[in-house]
Amino acid sequence: MSAQEIHLVDADAQSEGAHVDGVTKSFDGRRVLDGVRLDVAPGEFVALLGASGSGKTTLLRILAGLEDHDEGTVSTPRERTVVFQEPRLVAAKRVLDNVRLGLRGRESAAAASAALAEVGLAGRERAWPTTLSGGEAQRVALARALVRRPGLLLLDEPFAALDALTRMRMQALVAQLVRAHRPAALLVTHDVDEAILLADRVAVLQEGRIGALVPVPFPRPRRRGVPGFGDLRRTLLAELGVQEAIGEE
Repeated sequence: MSAQEIHLVDADAQSEGAHVDGVTKSFDGRRVLDGVRLDVAPGEFVALLGASGSGKTTLLRILAGLEDHDEGTVSTPRERTVVFQEPRLVAAKRVLDNVRLGLRGRESAAAASAALAEVGLAGRERAWPTTLSGGEAQRVALARALVRRPGLLLLDEPFAALDALTRMRMQALVAQLVRAHRPAALLVTHDVDEAILLADRVAVLQEGRIGALVPVPFPRPRRRGVPGFGDLRRTLLAELGVQEAIGEE
């Protein structure tokens, strides 16, 4: 592709949000993304659903600057951070140093300590990653992402490896932190319930494009039993080509 067909813009301010316009991406002759268009406003939480192999993580990696796209325009805030499914902590560094990894300046330790307190890990600055539970390690990864004050927070199935109870706690924590810090936030997930609980809008990736973009009308904090939750769940499952099992709410 020619240089004229590919555009990547770093927005100067967090207020710009993230914008994807006509983005395509192919692997080995197979087009995974085919003219994707998606906007995520500052302070907005968008969940991205799609079948396995539909290009969800590819789109997230393009927004993170970890993957090139073939055509189209991607505009993001300059400061972007990613929380992956695995915490990806450096085993040889203590928790505080993991959070401040790559940061410079005398204030970085204080900022990292404040971020750890915000995710419920005050007092664990000197702990080694191997002593943490799975949920604690993911909290450290979240603190590491937030301490950089990102204009765009990208979450790639960050709760998938956690047990059910820890997952619920982490979902509530992430929802709270996004409301407090107001980055543009994009969550890649396979979990329809999780998308409804966290997102302002749910985008469904179908055949390389956003096939549906559905607002979530429920007030926060959210619970599965709220009227209309089941109807929205069924709508999103239908967009994914999945029939809900008999007996499910």
